[in-house]
Amino acid sequence: MTLERMALGNDSSVTEFILLGLTQNPELQLPLFFLFLGIYVVSVVGNLGLIVLIVLNPHLHTPMYYFLFNLSFIDFCYSTVITPRMLVGFVKQNIISHAECMTQLFFFCFFVIDECYILTAMAYDRYAAICKPLLYQVTMSHRVCLLMTVGVYVMGLLEAITHTGNMLSLTFCDGNIINHYMCDISPLLQLSCRSTSMNEVVVFIVVGFNVTVPSLTIFISYTLILSNILSIHSTAGRSKAFSTCGSHVVALSLFFGAVAFMYLKPSSASVDDDDKVSTIFYTIVGPMLNPFIYSIRNKDVHIALRKTLKRSTFP
Repeated sequence: MTLERMALGNDSSVTEFILLGLTQNPELQLPLFFLFLGIYVVSVVGNLGLIVLIVLNPHLHTPMYYFLFNLSFIDFCYSTVITPRMLVGFVKQNIISHAECMTQLFFFCFFVIDECYILTAMAYDRYAAICKPLLYQVTMSHRVCLLMTVGVYVMGLLEAITHTGNMLSLTFCDGNIINHYMCDISPLLQLSCRSTSMNEVVVFIVVGFNVTVPSLTIFISYTLILSNILSIHSTAGRSKAFSTCGSHVVALSLFFGAVAFMYLKPSSASVDDDDKVSTIFYTIVGPMLNPFIYSIRNKDVHIALRKTLKRSTFP
């Protein structure tokens, strides 16, 4: 069945969508399939591996690794919601029902918002560790960490419901071809056959809040951290502090930069290749890189890995 026949007329109600995918160039389909399959495998292995290391090694049972555990869990779920469906689009026509599309949108929004706030919690944890080391155990007690984590998932749930409800209120009747590799907000708004001005306002407010509040919190935290680091007289102390925070700054820049580029612009603008590439950075590449960003120069993780490998080799 051709795309033209699949596209619905103005008087029809959409029951399924066609995801066009990342590219329509047939020569790129197979290479991109193996590229993103490799990225997904690395992402799954990296995030699940970090989760296992944190669970099995008591010396990693600290607030910093508690939040890193949650970040890895979110990244694993996040990439699993997006990448397998994307891979389908490289080997055959990717048809998704309306219900499946809304379900993917819900979990995509849930995990992307979770990531926003878990990264914010990690920034606050680094602020407490570097700027208030004597009060760190009290400031980041088990109860505080638990409440912060519950807050992360509650925010994700509430705002995923908001975004999904916002999309469910639309009527899709001008066509069912989504120019994307997933059910995202912007391409869905473009398919609606009635005014989306109020929906766009809701999206802009919710996304603006989820970018501005975490970004401001993170900016203040790292401004205070930088001020504290510069006051350290020991070169070794400064180096250790910069090393601790550097990986987090890289992850934050990658994530928030891509999200802001994609969503803080008029939804009426058509989705182009730049938008798809931007989305890839925070939906697929970010979850793959995070385990490596946080572990490559991390001595605690290296020790945990050696201990775990030793236990598995010599039980």
